[in-house]
Amino acid sequence: MDEALTPGVRVFLVDDHPAMRNGLSLLLHQVGHTVCGEAGNRAELLARLDGSRAAVALVDLSLATESGLDLIGDLAAQGIPTLIYSMHEDRGTIERAFGRGAQGYVTKREVADVLLEGIAAVSSGQRYASPGAMRSLAGRFLAPTGGEEAALSQREEQIMVRLGRGETSAEISQALAISAHTVETYYGRMIRKLGLSCMKELRKFAIARHG
Repeated sequence: MDEALTPGVRVFLVDDHPAMRNGLSLLLHQVGHTVCGEAGNRAELLARLDGSRAAVALVDLSLATESGLDLIGDLAAQGIPTLIYSMHEDRGTIERAFGRGAQGYVTKREVADVLLEGIAAVSSGQRYASPGAMRSLAGRFLAPTGGEEAALSQREEQIMVRLGRGETSAEISQALAISAHTVETYYGRMIRKLGLSCMKELRKFAIARHG
């Protein structure tokens, strides 16, 4: 754990909640790290990343209508490794993050020391998965055949976020420029993938994650 407290890492924060970025900034400054930039979406990231000299980017996955997964390539093009910091704990999402090129994954349930350990590891060129992420990945080998939770697509993730924030089908349809029928079709797919039984359960699931 001593390595996690080594000061001097330049961290770029990507999260669409200013309060979360403020809290992370306070934590990082307390241990001697430097927040060299902040962004709430891809446009802000691209505008502010150049010249930041970041050693690692700490990226949330749920960025309003965008996915943090899509930013991993932008960061890699600048030679900056990505550490995902997310409420998503399902195995499929974690695997997709590493598959896209993320160097680390920390779930938001973890204590601060775990996040700092992840920052230290990724900024020094190592891959890192937090204990919570490792438990989810272990399920790949423990789950019975046919009982594994399928990963949600990027569009399904966008709908899940909006559903969790209390938006109606009509509001989601308008925001994502798709028909209400298409939204309902996505609901059905998500219910099947997550092993739920009805729309009421899906809404509860979404609120628990994003409400």
